[in-house]
Amino acid sequence: MFKLLKNSFKVKEIRNKIYFTMFILLVFRLGAHITVPGVNAKALESVAELPFMSMFNMVSGSAMQNFSIFAMGVSPYITASIVVQLLQMDIVPKFVEWSKQGEVGRRKLNQVTRYLTLILGFVQSVGITAGFNRYASLGLVNNPSVWSYVAIGIILTTGSFIVTWLGEQITEKGFGNGVSMIIFAGIISGLPSAIKEIFVDHFVNVDSSRIPFSVVFIALLVIAVILIVTLTTFVQQAERKIPIQYTKRVTGAPTSSYLPLKVNAAGVIPVIFASSIISTPQAILQFFRESHATESWFKVLSEIFNYNTLVGGTFYAVLIVAFTFFYAFVQVNPEKMAENLQKQGSYIPRVRPGRGTEEYVSHLLMRLSTVGSVFLGLIALLPIIAAAIWDLPKSIGLGGTSLLIVISVALEAAKQLEGLMLKKKYVGFMDNAE
Repeated sequence: MFKLLKNSFKVKEIRNKIYFTMFILLVFRLGAHITVPGVNAKALESVAELPFMSMFNMVSGSAMQNFSIFAMGVSPYITASIVVQLLQMDIVPKFVEWSKQGEVGRRKLNQVTRYLTLILGFVQSVGITAGFNRYASLGLVNNPSVWSYVAIGIILTTGSFIVTWLGEQITEKGFGNGVSMIIFAGIISGLPSAIKEIFVDHFVNVDSSRIPFSVVFIALLVIAVILIVTLTTFVQQAERKIPIQYTKRVTGAPTSSYLPLKVNAAGVIPVIFASSIISTPQAILQFFRESHATESWFKVLSEIFNYNTLVGGTFYAVLIVAFTFFYAFVQVNPEKMAENLQKQGSYIPRVRPGRGTEEYVSHLLMRLSTVGSVFLGLIALLPIIAAAIWDLPKSIGLGGTSLLIVISVALEAAKQLEGLMLKKKYVGFMDNAE
């Protein structure tokens, strides 16, 4: 990794992409510390330990804890993307038609996603602000009124659009997936404070007789992190190679190749999707806490959208598994893969072209996604279970999810840098040949 970064900085074009990405992330981190006017951000200290606050901080890149102009992060955009992609699954014929129109259709779908982001962003912003204002002991909004909530909603929605735009700029002009890179930067920025919290809890605010136990705990925690990093890296890079035969090739060219299918084709997107889906309703429910806290529907929903409960944790894991299968088929698309192979005059040995290839790839993708989804679910749930059993800090509960995001984004960014390096070498070779 470090060698790759060192070599990347030697190439001007790639170096500029890295600097651009770092600049955009710096802009995001600065915006994450600009508090929304008319609110008392210190009031959020009373809800800092609540599960939905930890989840929101992770999805928003730690911008929610300051209730900054970027507090909503990319959450509305993620939710809108999920809805639009689901509607393309033979639900809205127009969306299905656009999905098959290439770049033109993609632009239309992106436009719909932006409009939906606008609506969801405003609704989520107002709901979360009202919920926090009722739940926080000091009161979040200084002068609660309809116009205050509308103004804050507009500011937060605008901030969410800016963050989404920053992510798109990283994707187009920088390196890595912009949305994932923003969440990655937020998690990394919170590591020093998390390490400090663990150190204070286990070495400063404890009796001297408890220090040996703290040393053992820290050692076990470090071992667990190393194991998770190793296992995650292995699974994220694991792939199944499908042999490919070519019917027509240029003389001297190889007649066979292989098609790589990753064990976890969806990457870390399912975890981000699931986190976004479970955090928003959990925060909005706080708006109804005072008036409906004793009612059964409120208790049921509060348990479902709280990942620290048995039902909530199970729901969180089910969301991760479901999104893993869904996004894997979005990424690979067996129908298009079979069509492209047929157009290229290639086929999978012992598999009929066309429909047969589509069914074969779909079956294989289902098997691989089963392993990938179980892996993602376990890594996300194990720290939550450990935190509940041993009464650990709530922030550790999301440690597995955070590690998954950090490792996956780092691996994807490294692969993109490798691709840029290879492309540059190839172009340079062609120029020299001419």
